[in-house]
Amino acid sequence: MDWNAALYRKSHGFVAEYGKNLLACVPEDASQCILDFGCGTGELTAALARKAGQVIGVDQSAAMIRAAREKYPGPEYHVLDAAGLAVQGWTARFDLVFSNAVFHWIQDQDALLRALHAVLKPGGLLVCEFGAQGNVAAVCSAFASALAARGRTRSEPFYFPTPAAYRRKLETAGFQVRQIEDYDRPTPLSGGENGLAHWLEQFFAGDLAGFEQAEQMTIFREVECALRPRLWDGEQWVADYRRLRLLAVRS
Repeated sequence: MDWNAALYRKSHGFVAEYGKNLLACVPEDASQCILDFGCGTGELTAALARKAGQVIGVDQSAAMIRAAREKYPGPEYHVLDAAGLAVQGWTARFDLVFSNAVFHWIQDQDALLRALHAVLKPGGLLVCEFGAQGNVAAVCSAFASALAARGRTRSEPFYFPTPAAYRRKLETAGFQVRQIEDYDRPTPLSGGENGLAHWLEQFFAGDLAGFEQAEQMTIFREVECALRPRLWDGEQWVADYRRLRLLAVRS
């Protein structure tokens, strides 16, 4: 998808904020080299730079990388996806790969894990968190219903696995799993009454692109109406996030 870096930073700062909890899983070692895979606008990349001698941030979005370079110019950044890692000459370069809220956007998980296994040193650590099975299920269902009323079918850009299913993928790719768990993480959306509309505008941009602006606003209102009894707490929208967190070692 095409990312709106300005909208992302303004309305979806919670992604990096929650990612800060994942930083506790990263050891401090001035000799280590870390890859921040899917670094976005660089907030967590900058934090990782305080834990390591070298940090490289990569993201498939040129807009996100431009924003990261402007605000956090210290680390090295590249516009790359998982396939692009293979042509960088980074075989067994990194002591640790960090990734927050990225894996669920990638359909070919086997290729992703092969690429990350290749760039990690033997014994290197993979630390990541992403959407688990059931993540934003209520939001997706309400949005799908609004599209169906217009004769459209919602695309499925997300991969939300169970811990057991993902453990098998990791082990097949040559990782030893230290920890893997899923958990509920109700997530307040910034923007008050407009918080859910901003979320839909960013994360379902592809499905919305076929509608005029006025019709998009009508869709937002329909989704809000359907979800208000469950996800509106009187002051803000609280999305039904579920996360999967894992630590795995490259064997």
